[in-house]
Amino acid sequence: MRVALVQLESPADEPAADRRTRVGELARSAAGADLVVLPELWAVGYFAFDAYETEAEPFDGPTLAAAKSWATELGAHVHLGSFVERDAGGRLFNTAVLISPAGEVEHVYRKIHVFGYRSREAELLTPGDGISVATTELGPVAATTCYDLRFPELWRGLADGGAQIVVVPAAWPAARREHWRLFTSCRAVEEQVLLVACNAVGVQGGVELGGHSRVVDPWGTVLVEAGTEPGITWCDTDPGVVERARAEFPVLADRRTDLPFTARTARTPV
Repeated sequence: MRVALVQLESPADEPAADRRTRVGELARSAAGADLVVLPELWAVGYFAFDAYETEAEPFDGPTLAAAKSWATELGAHVHLGSFVERDAGGRLFNTAVLISPAGEVEHVYRKIHVFGYRSREAELLTPGDGISVATTELGPVAATTCYDLRFPELWRGLADGGAQIVVVPAAWPAARREHWRLFTSCRAVEEQVLLVACNAVGVQGGVELGGHSRVVDPWGTVLVEAGTEPGITWCDTDPGVVERARAEFPVLADRRTDLPFTARTARTPV
């Protein structure tokens, strides 16, 4: 499987329509990829909180329509990152979508852990309430978004659901880049998945984004890591690596699910 990680800037003075055009030109240059991945909320800019309301789209709005066209033109799966979705009731979500080479929606994930630390995401957006795994030509694929990396129980749910590839669009700040490296590696090893993480770059709302998009295999091997510039980073992956890792080192099968793991005091006899 050939992966194209598309690191993007989202400058505040660029209209969303112009940005979609610019990003489309870059995405279309990923010819030969099996999977093209974009960052979190690139169309509006994650830290452009004042624009969330005005730039929110229906699910089948211009960002999804653009990404469908890229997928069919490339003959590739396109994970559009995420966009601010407005549902029929007016609620806003951070919604990630995977599109097939035929231009069909294959997987949808609404970010569950919206971020509140020096961020207005938790104030403005509604958390999602479910996870799922899609059966695709690439294998069983799931997604989480940015801050979700810090919640291992969510990731264990994806592994239990059969996920082998997990895509992570993000707008992770440079100030916590080492956390980004740590958690992307840790989740890949814990859940024995191929983790494909695409981060934003540039400056948004005075916050420098961290870049360093990366692909990590279930052994913890970093197959590729980008720098801090916009553009495409390529990675060739072994489609059988997850099944082989799980068969050779069956840590998920060794879990003790029969125990409650209730915390005890130090003196409580076991």
